[in-house]
Amino acid sequence: MRPPLSRRGFLGTGALGLAVAGLGGLASCGRTDHPTTRAAVGYGPLIADPDGVLALPSGFSYTVLARSGVSPTSDGTHPSDPDGMGVFGGPGGGTVLICNHENNGTEPHAVPTVEGLVYDPGASGGTSTLVVDADGRRTSQYTSLAGTVNNCAGGVTPWGTWLSCEETSARAGDDGLTLDHGYVFEVDPDSREANLGRSPVPLKFLGRYSHEAVAVDPSTTRIYLTEDAGDPSGLYLRWTPPSGFVPGRHALRELAESEGGDVAGRLQAMRCLAEGTVVRDLAEATAVGTRYDVEWIDVPDRDGQDESVRRQFDDDAVTRAHKLEGQWWNDDGVYFVSSYAEAPDGPEGDGGTGRTPDRHVHNGQVWFHDPAAGTVVLTVLFGLREDPDLEMRFERPDNITISPQGGLVLAEDGNGTSHLVGVTERGRAYALARNDLDDSEFCGPVFSQDGVHLFVNLQQAGLTLAIRGPWASPSHQPAG
Repeated sequence: MRPPLSRRGFLGTGALGLAVAGLGGLASCGRTDHPTTRAAVGYGPLIADPDGVLALPSGFSYTVLARSGVSPTSDGTHPSDPDGMGVFGGPGGGTVLICNHENNGTEPHAVPTVEGLVYDPGASGGTSTLVVDADGRRTSQYTSLAGTVNNCAGGVTPWGTWLSCEETSARAGDDGLTLDHGYVFEVDPDSREANLGRSPVPLKFLGRYSHEAVAVDPSTTRIYLTEDAGDPSGLYLRWTPPSGFVPGRHALRELAESEGGDVAGRLQAMRCLAEGTVVRDLAEATAVGTRYDVEWIDVPDRDGQDESVRRQFDDDAVTRAHKLEGQWWNDDGVYFVSSYAEAPDGPEGDGGTGRTPDRHVHNGQVWFHDPAAGTVVLTVLFGLREDPDLEMRFERPDNITISPQGGLVLAEDGNGTSHLVGVTERGRAYALARNDLDDSEFCGPVFSQDGVHLFVNLQQAGLTLAIRGPWASPSHQPAG
């Protein structure tokens, strides 16, 4: 099976995508005197769906691939709460989708228990693998990992596997769990058999905390990790493999199972500096183009047995963010999302930190980390909450992917109606799809390798969908 097509492969054509590393594609068109990402035409206005599921632009259509508790699989039915997804090449030009299920034990449809695929029999999360033909129709589905908790996002590796992340720090004994949770697991897209006795192995060297997403540097095998947590806010981390590590299929699992594998390599937290001063929270940035230098600080106890990883650092030692969500490797670096920030709690509105609350209030950020330059740059900003000129109300971006047509696609997890939000390479935002069914978030947007289908989930309804349409480059012209 082929590894996933690099989005950099799309960029190499010269006609598509974010053409330069980090700043030149999106951020160069952001106006630093007005931080709001402006509204664009995109693919045109959304048309209400007569079936009340998904509003799309003219010429676009969708197919329901699977519905939780209804669509049959090899092991039962499609589980609840489909979330992040990875895409891989399938038979006959089709697609293999690995789909996370953010189940914590309260959902009606658990990931089916299959011998050899279960980490903890007391847990109900995991991953499903869907095989989809070239026309966007599901042909089969099976369980590829079970017995995990809150499998939220993750990331595709350069060697063609899926890293599935548990967004939890639950311990053995909590709510019937028999093992500690908060780990990353590697899932093989080739077959169920390829995962037997393999996918349930936790990669403990990546730390135990509320993992959200990962992105892998194909040149160094460094793995970048987001933490979705609060009180205190989460960290942005990276893992550097040990000397002599050779990446490839099952290499991470073999490292995890080796002597000393639990602490193999170095796990470090990001610290940002503005002219030598530590930036305590990414929400301090209020202008597109803001650039910080980056340092990396070793995590003392990556398994967080006595104290969670994020609480092992003083606020002046690291840089935090309220909700670190999805990320995607591209342009020789990684785009990652801080979903939103609100004024800290506390009697003075600053959580006792002495910081000014209105410096920590935004509707969503996308950052670009350039490892070679040792910097992060604010690339997209969905406006400050107090901005009276805010011309669109997209908020709380979550999962992210790079569009082969250019720019970004983000899954909105806001209050009320949720959208798939596109951002052109000139930094303008547009609505690509709208959830007309319920108030559920969009999850896991990812394009097929040929760019024909955009796969996405509606979490609450438990729908996994394939969107098809006239995928020309979206217009960045102003809306209205």
